Amino acid sequence: MTSERNFIKEKIRRVLLKEFIKKEIERAGFGGMEIRRTPHGTRIVLTVERPGLVIGRKGMTIKKLTADVEEKFHYDNPQIEVGDSENPNVNAQIMAQKLASALERGWHFRRAGHSTVRRIMEGGAKGCMIIISGKLTGQRHRTEKFSKGHIKYCGDTALIWMDRGFAVAKKKLGAIGVKVMIMDANARLPDEVDIRDPDPEEEVELILSLPKEADDGEGTQEDPVESTEDALVEMIMAGEEDDGAKESKKKSVKKDTAKAEKKKKDATKAEKKKKDATKAEKKKKGTAKKEESKEKTKSRSEKKGKKEDKKEKVIGKAGEETDSQSSDPTDTTKNNSDENLANANEKK
Repeated sequence: MTSERNFIKEKIRRVLLKEFIKKEIERAGFGGMEIRRTPHGTRIVLTVERPGLVIGRKGMTIKKLTADVEEKFHYDNPQIEVGDSENPNVNAQIMAQKLASALERGWHFRRAGHSTVRRIMEGGAKGCMIIISGKLTGQRHRTEKFSKGHIKYCGDTALIWMDRGFAVAKKKLGAIGVKVMIMDANARLPDEVDIRDPDPEEEVELILSLPKEADDGEGTQEDPVESTEDALVEMIMAGEEDDGAKESKKKSVKKDTAKAEKKKKDATKAEKKKKDATKAEKKKKGTAKKEESKEKTKSRSEKKGKKEDKKEKVIGKAGEETDSQSSDPTDTTKNNSDENLANANEKK
C-alpha cells in the first residue's frame, strides 16, 4: 500500500506542477511538459511557442520559476529546459489556448472553431476534432463539435498518435471548456500496408539458401551447385517465356481494341448518314407542303375575286332598273302640272 500511495502522491504533484507552470507562462504559449529524473536532479522540459518570454532578460524569469518549483513542490535540484515547438499549429494545447483566448475576446464560437480547424489542417495534421461546451449563445448549456480528417477515439493508435489539449475561456455568462484532439501527420494506422515488388537478387539468395532434398533411392546425389544453376536457368527461361506471352497478349489486345474502335467509328458514320437523310426528307416534305398551301391560297383568292365581280354586276343591273322606274312617275307629274296651269290661264 505504501508504494501505491507514493505513486499517487507523485502523480498528484506532477499534475499540480503542470497547472502551476501553465499559469506562470500563459503568455508564452504553453505546449507541454515532460519530467525526467536524473542522478543530478529532476529535469523539466517545457515546449513553448515563444521561449524568449519564459527565459526573460538575462534568464531572470526562468531562475525565479526554478526557485518557485523547488520551494512549493520540493523537487531536488530542478533544472528547467525550454524548447521551441517546431509547428505550433499541430500542438493541441497551444491551439486550445488560442481558441479559448479568441472566445474571451468576443469571437463567435462557430467562426473561431472553423478557423482553428482550418489552421490545424493547413499545418499538416492528419485529422483534428474540437469540442466547445458551455453557455455559448444563451443561458442554456450547449456542446458544439468541429472535426475534419481522420480521428481515432480509442485503442493503441489513439494513445500513440492522438495529441490532446484542454483550455477554459472565462466569460460573463460562465466558463466555456475547449477540447482539442489532433492526429499526428506521421501517424501510421494498422490498415495502411505497403506492398513492394520482390527483388530478383533476393529471390536468388533465397533459392541458394534452401537446403537440398535427400533422395529416397540408392541413386547418387546430384551436385548442389549444378542443381541451383539448373534452377536459375529454368527460372530465367520461364521469365523469358512469360515476357513473350505477355508481349503476344499485349499485341492481341491492341488489335482487338483497334478493331473495336473501327467498328465504333463505322457505326457512328452510318448513324450520321441516316440522320442526314432523314433531315433532307423532312426538308423536302416541308417545302412541298409550303407550295401546296401557296397554291390553295391563290385558288381561294381567285374564287373570291370572281364572286365579287359577279356581285358588282348584279348590283349594277339592279341600280339601272330602279333608275328607269323612278324616272317615269316624275315625267307624268310634270305633264299634269303644265296642263293645270294652261287651264287656269284660259279661265282667266
